[in-house]
Amino acid sequence: MRCQERGLIHIYCGNGKGKTTAALGLAVRAAGRGRRVCIARFLKTEDSGEVPVLRQIPQIHVLPCEKSFGFTFRMTEGERREAALYYGGLFAEATARAKQDVDLLILDEIIGACNAGLVEKEALERSLKEKPPALEVILTGRGPWEEILKMADYVTEMEMRRHPYEKGIGAREGIEY
Repeated sequence: MRCQERGLIHIYCGNGKGKTTAALGLAVRAAGRGRRVCIARFLKTEDSGEVPVLRQIPQIHVLPCEKSFGFTFRMTEGERREAALYYGGLFAEATARAKQDVDLLILDEIIGACNAGLVEKEALERSLKEKPPALEVILTGRGPWEEILKMADYVTEMEMRRHPYEKGIGAREGIEY
């Protein structure tokens, strides 16, 4: 049930809070209109407040992100290789699923995974060029590169002006995760 003739590409990027929140808000909106949504999360864990709720919505399928590798800047070379295999497989699963029965594909933190070398930038670019014409795709993360920006129809940058972290306040359950 593809509801539109042309699916567009969205990028939510920047150093500010709200990239994932915006993407998931669009997922809920699309599901509310009967669209089928697939969400793949990179560089994250299952321990995030939205995951159990999203899994209760019949039109939304959240791919499991069962392994955590920690911060990319702390990974050993062995952990990087393992993470690249894992996230590469998650990316392949998400894009294969999107070619079959999905109206909206969200690749949350895919830009960061690509910048860290855990998913090939060229693979992401190729998948966007070869996506089904009606498939809407959302990419999130910091530091999108020029080629991916050129491919996007929407680019929204979240700018951080102030953040509680600056006052020593850590991530809070139900707000940041």
